[in-house]
Amino acid sequence: MEQEAKRGRLRRFLFGKPFPNRAERHERLDKIRGLAIFASDPISSNAYATEAIMTVLLVLGAGALVLTLPIGLAVAGLVVIVVFSYMQTIQHYPDGGGAYTVAKDNLGVTPSLFAAAALLTDYVLTVSVSVSAGIRAVTSAFPELLDYRLILAFLAILLLTWINLRGIRESGTLFAIPTYAFVGGVLLVIVIGLIRQLGLFGAEPIPVPPREPFVEPISTLFFLWIILRAFAAGTTALTGIEAISNGIPAFKPPESRNAALTMVAMAACAMSLFIGISYLGTTLHLVPSEEESLLSQLARTITGTGVIYYWVQIFTTLILILAANTGYQDFPRLSSFLARDGFLPRWMQNRGDRLVYNGGILTLAVLASLIVLIFGADEIAMLPLYALGVMLSFTLSQSGMVRLMGKVGKLSPGQSARTNVTQIHYEGGWRWKQG
Repeated sequence: MEQEAKRGRLRRFLFGKPFPNRAERHERLDKIRGLAIFASDPISSNAYATEAIMTVLLVLGAGALVLTLPIGLAVAGLVVIVVFSYMQTIQHYPDGGGAYTVAKDNLGVTPSLFAAAALLTDYVLTVSVSVSAGIRAVTSAFPELLDYRLILAFLAILLLTWINLRGIRESGTLFAIPTYAFVGGVLLVIVIGLIRQLGLFGAEPIPVPPREPFVEPISTLFFLWIILRAFAAGTTALTGIEAISNGIPAFKPPESRNAALTMVAMAACAMSLFIGISYLGTTLHLVPSEEESLLSQLARTITGTGVIYYWVQIFTTLILILAANTGYQDFPRLSSFLARDGFLPRWMQNRGDRLVYNGGILTLAVLASLIVLIFGADEIAMLPLYALGVMLSFTLSQSGMVRLMGKVGKLSPGQSARTNVTQIHYEGGWRWKQG
């Protein structure tokens, strides 16, 4: 009895007092904390998305880096389309409309399982890539820590696991500070860079090193293949976009409206940073390096190594590590859906004392740690694994929404059609939404 009491006290010390089920609604997120907890992944991907494009283009020579901005703009256009699509998903699936739910409801069981497999893989990669990129931001500022990057990555995963086992409210509150500090710091660097580059207010211009001219390769097919690969690498900026539509029940009422507004804010923040970094990285002739991240080069070139530089590096590290929280929120939730439907072990849908899915959280931590170990905490090497899963889940989800819009188009005003998860009503403008 005494040992059991000691274990109980230790558990409460580590994870807090149990929550009663009636407290679940009070654990809901407002828009400010919702943006921090669900959008930290797509926002933080700006720390490596532009660099991912440049790394592929380097195959054609440093002169080919002039193509970074056009490819970045194409990726931004794709983000706008995907965000608009998920706005429709949020509207029609207020109980949570991830790719698995939409595909199962409109395409069938087999496509939904492909979507679920793609999503679970991406959530694991979100944790491993974000943590590894965060540790790289540390080693960029402090190169002497490079040999300890694996240990630091494992410690970060352990910390994230502990935080999430304590419950969602504490996660959201904790993550708000680094998310907004990162956005503010990088935006400040971009604004200072534009002012200095354009010579506004008498600012000192930024010295720009010469760059070799771009010479198009002889093989057109090879050139197109590299461009497409660079575009695919840039689509890492899309990772985590689905998290909001899948996590609608975590928002305070009205859930759908708060989730939709958070989606718009996420897209505005993420694409402002992405286009700004791509523009300045291209015009300042920055070149990716194994020793220093592109964002670190950008901040150092524009602001020097003063307070702003270390502000950006510190909060880049924090948001990248904490961006893994997107995976910690959605991997356990999706696993519980699959367990409920009989495709995963039943214990994946059991919640602990703090109203979180402990089994899913611990499973995710183990899988992400294995990926980090296999790739040596090198996030650039992990990024190609994203492409298939991200595009497959988006494609299946939006194919399901096209099928749903087709159902809506067959209804007359005032009619409704019952699906497995929601009540779909007739609405105008369904044709352009379907297209």
